[in-house]
Amino acid sequence: MKNLGYYNGRIDLIENITVPMNDRATCFGDGCYDALYCRNYIIYCLEEHLDRLYNSAALLGINPPCTKAEMGALLCDLVKKVDDHEQFIYIQFSRGTAPRNHAHGGHMTANLWITLTPGPVQDTYEPTTCITVPDTRFYHCNIKTLNLLPNVMASEKAHQAGCHEAIFYRPAYEGAENGIVTECAHSNVHAIIDGVLRTHATDNLILPGIARMNILKMCRKLGIPYAEIPFTKADLFTADEVMISSSGSFCIPVKEIDGRPVGGRAGEMLKTLQDALVNDWLDVTGR
Repeated sequence: MKNLGYYNGRIDLIENITVPMNDRATCFGDGCYDALYCRNYIIYCLEEHLDRLYNSAALLGINPPCTKAEMGALLCDLVKKVDDHEQFIYIQFSRGTAPRNHAHGGHMTANLWITLTPGPVQDTYEPTTCITVPDTRFYHCNIKTLNLLPNVMASEKAHQAGCHEAIFYRPAYEGAENGIVTECAHSNVHAIIDGVLRTHATDNLILPGIARMNILKMCRKLGIPYAEIPFTKADLFTADEVMISSSGSFCIPVKEIDGRPVGGRAGEMLKTLQDALVNDWLDVTGR
């Protein structure tokens, strides 16, 4: 198959799959999701992604239709049905199907959506550009919910500016001059400041990124100092390096923010980290 769509056991091309109008995802965005990649039909960090997906479901009180082990086995089977061995995998639980009512009662079994589309991970060595956007989202950013409208609006603003990503910061009245940097519209963000890799702690203001987790794991392995300490918007412009990370890009350097050049002063440390992340990807998925 050129791509694959799955909805509660039905498998077809994505364009042929339909969803009931009473699925609670359609009117409330009532659900959670995760996204991951495979290469050589081997899914990278599968257990870590499933842990995050099921944790999001638990935090929202959503009842998954299968166990983590069953989900893992299903995904490993589905990827083999797509012609291309490099795939972007999207998994979604919606709370269930019922007539529209804000209160859900807590007794539904989730609907399971899966899409598989051909696509490689992004070149992690190619520098990119960003803008900054005030973080006006809610206080459950640690849950990977379907409610992404602020992220969509920020991503479109970045696109209109000819940039790849939007970096969120909490306005100054919430704790720091110039605002605390949290994460990006669809990535985590990190900075090397005075030889230390800094990143926001995994509280309720950021998503616990799997690529972020791998970066910190490699820092420990390589002896690179790191600290889960927030930094400010102003720090972005004086940092030795600024990087964004996601499951589809590993660790991309940022060369420009809001039209101003940034980073480029800790290239050796950055490349050491990038090489370690790429090598781990190749070791797991096959060289």
